[in-house]
Amino acid sequence: MTVDVLSPPAPAERQARTAVAVLFFTNGALFANLLPRFPQIKADLGIGNAAYGLAVAAFPTGAIVAGLAAGALIRRYGSGRVAVAGTVLTGIGVLAAGLSGSVVLFATALLLAGAMDAITDVAQNAHGLRVQRRYGRSIINSFHAIWSIGAVTGGSMAAGAIALDLSLGQHLLISAVVFGIAACVALRFCLTGPDTEPDAEAVKEDTNGGAARETGAESRELAPQRDERLRKTRLRTGYVLAALVLIAASGALVEDAGSSWAALYLSDSLHASGTLAASGYIALVGAQFVGRMIGDRLVDRFGQRTVARSGGLIAALGMGLALAVPTATGTILGFATAGFGVATLVPAAMHEADELPGLKPGSGLTIVSWLMRLGFLLSPPIVGLVADSTSLRVGLLVVPLAGLMVMVLAGVLQPRRR
Repeated sequence: MTVDVLSPPAPAERQARTAVAVLFFTNGALFANLLPRFPQIKADLGIGNAAYGLAVAAFPTGAIVAGLAAGALIRRYGSGRVAVAGTVLTGIGVLAAGLSGSVVLFATALLLAGAMDAITDVAQNAHGLRVQRRYGRSIINSFHAIWSIGAVTGGSMAAGAIALDLSLGQHLLISAVVFGIAACVALRFCLTGPDTEPDAEAVKEDTNGGAARETGAESRELAPQRDERLRKTRLRTGYVLAALVLIAASGALVEDAGSSWAALYLSDSLHASGTLAASGYIALVGAQFVGRMIGDRLVDRFGQRTVARSGGLIAALGMGLALAVPTATGTILGFATAGFGVATLVPAAMHEADELPGLKPGSGLTIVSWLMRLGFLLSPPIVGLVADSTSLRVGLLVVPLAGLMVMVLAGVLQPRRR
């Protein structure tokens, strides 16, 4: 895709930026309202750990099953409408999960919520990148930082509901209604018009016109050259897309290492107290939030490529040193440096995928988001297998390795604008 508008943002663009920020906030808050209620749901359903684990896995499964439909929906209905509809349906799915009377209904509701969450994620990023093109500078990282604020808000709401002794139905209904209304109001201020790119049609028209002006002989002579250029473009696009998937998956892998393994590594391997063990994930998320808050300014000044390479180096060195010299304090700092280092990777990969030539609007973004979620699903068992074979300390080497991979692949990202 090319730049929509390079002039300073008008009031409509500023309103659209606020609207997208609201969508990211609600997306982060909705599922976070459910997570602290999982122990109560598990107890109410009277299920064991195995059944609970399978049921909870329905959420990422739904995301993977439905994720590839996002691009087609965006092209047909527009990214703003799809993001809002997905938000409302995610809220309904979360509410249904809380009200489920059986493990089958619980898993089915999570499947719906995960599917809608995946579609919402692609659509809100697509609309955010559309607004970013209107601004003519990077703003996508700020949206992901606001998502983190939404997640913290949702978790705090759940804690408050538990303290107030609100039932699951009351609590999750309030959450679904409040954030559903907020998303619907935000739609009024989203950008209007289709998400398709007019420049692509112009290129197509110019190509057709040029071909029409050629004589039959000239067309036959130039055909091999055009075919070769098309082949090279497709190969280049495929290579870049694969690299972007790996960059996004690296960021996702580091996030998952913090959420799934930080507390366990600190408590079991380094014998940290429960409070201190919880600090590993908090440090990672907190540093990631800081990195996203300042990420747009860094990208505008140094370019996506330099920021990603530097972040990969920070993550590799920070976590590498923490694993080489294992102490509780050093490990917490290691997770913090890893979170800071990967803060801009997912937004950068999504931005670059949305700009790839030769793809339909939303297709590159959809593919990267879908495969990134697949990485979220596969990374915990992979780290677990390595940990069982050797140790969790060895399993967590995936974090510095992810940083090194980013350094190698960051060449596909945009350099600094001159």
